[in-house]
Amino acid sequence: MVALVMVLGLHSFGNFSFAQEAHPEHATEAAAGAHEAHEAEAAEPKKFDAKEVILGHVKDAHDWHLFSIGETHVTIPLPVIIYNPNRGTSVFSSSAFHHGHASHDGYRLVNEHYLHEKGLEEAKYPAGKIIAVDANDNPTGEEIYDLSMTKNITSMFIAAILLVVLMLNVAKAYKTRGSKKAPKGFQSLMEPVIIFIRDEVVKPNIPGKAEKYTPLILTIFFFILINNLLGLLPGSANVTGNIAVTLALAVVSFAVTMFSTNKHFWGHIFNPPVPGFVKVILAPVELIGIITKPVSLTVRLFANIMAGHIIILSIISLVFIFGSLNKVAGYGFLPITVAFNIVMMMLELLVAFIQAFIFANLTAVFIGQAMEGGHDEAHH
Repeated sequence: MVALVMVLGLHSFGNFSFAQEAHPEHATEAAAGAHEAHEAEAAEPKKFDAKEVILGHVKDAHDWHLFSIGETHVTIPLPVIIYNPNRGTSVFSSSAFHHGHASHDGYRLVNEHYLHEKGLEEAKYPAGKIIAVDANDNPTGEEIYDLSMTKNITSMFIAAILLVVLMLNVAKAYKTRGSKKAPKGFQSLMEPVIIFIRDEVVKPNIPGKAEKYTPLILTIFFFILINNLLGLLPGSANVTGNIAVTLALAVVSFAVTMFSTNKHFWGHIFNPPVPGFVKVILAPVELIGIITKPVSLTVRLFANIMAGHIIILSIISLVFIFGSLNKVAGYGFLPITVAFNIVMMMLELLVAFIQAFIFANLTAVFIGQAMEGGHDEAHH
């Protein structure tokens, strides 16, 4: 299931274009021109742009920016994987783009400077996307597929590895000590959570088949929880604040729910037990309700996590906004910012657990509802 989530989470960066390989001399001239432009920009003091900072932290990226000290930026380059049906696959490091100031192997990472320089529309060439360019560094318009290991995808792999390692350690403890002895160490921390999910979430909502669906619900809960907690660390990725990732999780939940349905479920959808003239109205409403369930799962998780990150970053940005106006005002607002962020971080920690629980609980509820018709008839 985790593998499926990660595959679906490869929201990639859309379908873009690919071009002929750039000539070395043109690439050198373009890189030199970009370097001169970058030096000219660096000579002018750049004002603090809160929008750029906030969006830069919550958006996905082809490199992993950890932190900055003055003008020194500590960044981990990630693999860029571009597939073109005509030329095949190209693999190289994102550091070859020089933070969007140079093209490489006929590709260019779009940024605001490039859009301004070429006079391109951001709606057609979104910043942060990879496009194909010609020898003059102009877009070619050919179709390509970006399958790169972005920051969010890398973070999901880390979360999946952590999940597997943690669960294997718990399973090993049970295998070594047995289920009759009192848990110790990390096992004692995980056991109450596992039992709570099994007894309070799965069994009440999926009676009779709790053992079959407990591993799935536990995987969903811990995968979301780990990503939520990792997202609170400084310099981390905003995985569950990415709507493509939450959509992938919702698709998994929806697929399992649909495979768990029976004839009674679909009978209630297309032939509800109401008078005939009401069926014409109720049947489409019931069918729409099936589709809106994964939509609600997608938006709820995405909106809550994204909103928390934006609020925290906005409060931090206020210090620099006031500081750019007056240094005294900036330092004066610093204690207020620290206090607000401590409160927000505690709230975000609570939200991380709550949103993981809600997603897992609603998945169990939807699966149970898909089986409910058969259970009701058996009771009657």
